Amino acid sequence: MTRVLIVEDEAQIARAMQVTLQAHGYQAVTVGNGADALNAVAKQSVNIVVLDLGLPDMDGVEIIRRIRGWSSMPIIVLSARHASEDKVEALDAGADDYVTKPFGLDELLARLRVASRRVLTDREEPTLATSDFMVDLAGKKIVKDGSEVRLTPTEWNILELLVRNKGKLVSQQQILTQVWGQAYAKETQYLRVYIAQLRRKLERDPAAPRHLHTEAGMGYRFDP
Repeated sequence: MTRVLIVEDEAQIARAMQVTLQAHGYQAVTVGNGADALNAVAKQSVNIVVLDLGLPDMDGVEIIRRIRGWSSMPIIVLSARHASEDKVEALDAGADDYVTKPFGLDELLARLRVASRRVLTDREEPTLATSDFMVDLAGKKIVKDGSEVRLTPTEWNILELLVRNKGKLVSQQQILTQVWGQAYAKETQYLRVYIAQLRRKLERDPAAPRHLHTEAGMGYRFDP
């Protein structure tokens, strides 16, 4: 059964959605703020998130960005914000769909059917353990030998990209454009500096790395 997390701070709307979804064969749970939403996504077997942007403790766009740090699960925004720039911001952050309030339940159910068709069979885990350290993608932190390793935002963005593509070659240009932007696509010296920093912080022997591998002239690969 597809499990849907409804993130909505208006209790009456949340309850109506939960009842409707359950009547149509979904397992629906509700939370009313961003912190509870992130906790539920990380700990429960959620397949789809239906997200209001105007939450009391956190903007919904920030929730999208955090979930996208480790998961590709479908996210449907359900918001009273009608402006084009709000829709662009949410979709650019990683939302899959955007429905404006007021909305028809039939429309929401149709959007859920579309999202359900691409729900992954295998659940993506918010943490990844290697033989030397643990990567908490949901919490955006590294733990090594029982202590948190401090990374700069740029170091984290590089590592996160490599971890999300574990075992695969990630090209130099892909890293540079996703972390720094298109204008930096040829600045490969940046990568050498930052990969060296990551190896010093994470590898047992930075001169003989076990996890952060260089594919000469092409890119980098992360092996757990």
